[in-house]
Amino acid sequence: MSQAVKRACDACHRRKVKCDGINPCRNCSSAQLSCTYNAIPQKKGPKGSRAKVISELRETQRLTSLSAKVQNRMNGIACPQANSLAPTPGIVTSDLVKDCATFFFDHMYPQAPILDRRQVDHQLLYMEQNRDAYCLMTAMCAFVMLQPGMSMPPGDPYNLDMVPGANIISSQLLLEEAHKVRKGYEYLDSITFNALATNFFFFASYYGQEMHDKAWYYLREATTMIAMIGMDTEDHYLQFDAVESARRRRLYWLFYSVERAYALGRARPITLKPTINLPTLADDPSDPLAHQLHSFIVLVNLYRPFDDAFITLWNKTRTHLSAQYIGGLQKQQNDLSQNYACQDPNFADFRTNQQWLKNTVWQLTNGANANAKDNSFYNGDMARDLLLNLAASFPNQGLDIVNTGLIEKLVEASCSLTEFLSIQPASRDPFAIGPREYLNQILTSVALARAGERRFLPLLMSKLSDILPRTINPMLQNAPENVNMASVDIFDGFGNAGMAQPPMPMMDSDYVDSKYAIDINHHTPDSNSHANHTPPGSGSDMANSFVASPDMMSPTGMDYSNSNNNLSINTFGVNPMQEMVSPVGPSPQHMHMRQGMPMTNMMLQRQSSFMQSNDYHSIPGEIDFSSLR
Repeated sequence: MSQAVKRACDACHRRKVKCDGINPCRNCSSAQLSCTYNAIPQKKGPKGSRAKVISELRETQRLTSLSAKVQNRMNGIACPQANSLAPTPGIVTSDLVKDCATFFFDHMYPQAPILDRRQVDHQLLYMEQNRDAYCLMTAMCAFVMLQPGMSMPPGDPYNLDMVPGANIISSQLLLEEAHKVRKGYEYLDSITFNALATNFFFFASYYGQEMHDKAWYYLREATTMIAMIGMDTEDHYLQFDAVESARRRRLYWLFYSVERAYALGRARPITLKPTINLPTLADDPSDPLAHQLHSFIVLVNLYRPFDDAFITLWNKTRTHLSAQYIGGLQKQQNDLSQNYACQDPNFADFRTNQQWLKNTVWQLTNGANANAKDNSFYNGDMARDLLLNLAASFPNQGLDIVNTGLIEKLVEASCSLTEFLSIQPASRDPFAIGPREYLNQILTSVALARAGERRFLPLLMSKLSDILPRTINPMLQNAPENVNMASVDIFDGFGNAGMAQPPMPMMDSDYVDSKYAIDINHHTPDSNSHANHTPPGSGSDMANSFVASPDMMSPTGMDYSNSNNNLSINTFGVNPMQEMVSPVGPSPQHMHMRQGMPMTNMMLQRQSSFMQSNDYHSIPGEIDFSSLR
């Protein structure tokens, strides 16, 4: 005998059919309706046609869906304000949460391993009745909707994936929904893991929208809640099982690292202390994605030595290094590094320079603890001499920082940061500044210091000050390969905003033929729009995160050749072939050709220094422009 359900979902109640009480229920799944539990029980009304009721429900859910609200806001149509603090029917559906959760665990889990997939699936069934779980799911969806490569919810009738900025509007609507529902209950009376994770997604969403004051507010609120429930003590984690304890520990160290990065980049205060054990790969034996956490653990170890006194000293020392002084050091380093690179084949080798950093850290730390009269392999006098030589490179403040520990932690942070950058995926855009480019900048300064040119340590410190805050960027750096979104830049609003051309399957063949085919009957192909394309790597990418949004790709499989070899392309009044964008974007050779250089027998070498072996596998190693004429 089946157990009676205390409350039916809104759709089953409206249709007067038996509900099984789960979310989504079987009736809503078969009728393709959103399953919600928001309606207030009322007296029975008159019976009507069930088919008519289903049609009315579908129309109501269509008008209150996330896609409809995004469409209305983008068209300047005001959405009606809800009088209650209950969840809005239709805006956060189970399908939306499932899609966002799948995207998060597939692409973003290594940088924020704080959720458990089984717990998410379990809470999804009852999120309409549990406000705490509803806010977490909504905030998580708001964060994921900002990511490049994430499409709008399935069944979108407005084709919003083709509209620039639709993902930002959807994220803002979801954030407003989460804030509204959160006002309906006192989450501070009983601080749960869901409440802390919700704050992280609030922080990450506002960070992605460059609203750093709001991001800092929710980060600061989270650290306050952590102190209120005692998460900074090891005893707090003994009361939970391995899964819950691991997630809470990871969340603590994630907030710890983010707080340090904000302190370095924006001179914010810090409150969290390194008073609990570090996370490990084996802290949750049931985690199927534990093998992806190496980068997260390296990041935590990078920020662990940064205390309040060190951050204050770091920021104070950096203020004494003027922009003119750093600029002069950079010019000297550029000139000198070329000579050393010619003399030393391992000048910029990662392993060689990292080993030197490790040896220097050992000498500074172990030698400082040794007795000066000790005749061992390395004693205190040698360590102090090395420390004085390294500190002397800082102008007018060498003696002031000898006993502060700044030099030791500078070398240690350089070692940890190089390891972190080395395991980050390379940028898929060969013209964007990514982790590998930042790593090369650091290795150059380290290699010169290894060769005895220690005057470049202030430049190394300046580079670390610029790069460290970028390491906690919660946004996805490389858009995943998505067939439906391969040619669309949905990352509008972050860096190089813009709308790329629609994907080829969505264009009809007549449009393609008329737009790209060269017509010899005095019709001009529309190719000038591609000639002025600017790569996303140009401009002030140093102020952005590791990589900008993916570059717009030219349609593949199109024939630009002319069957009549006796006709010149300039006969039709269009730009020469060299002004068309190549499949990988403009190159230095491409820019030279714009200045009038001949294209005969010119070969364009592939930009392979930033590419992985599995990236751009369809691009030929070299392109012969003479074959395109």
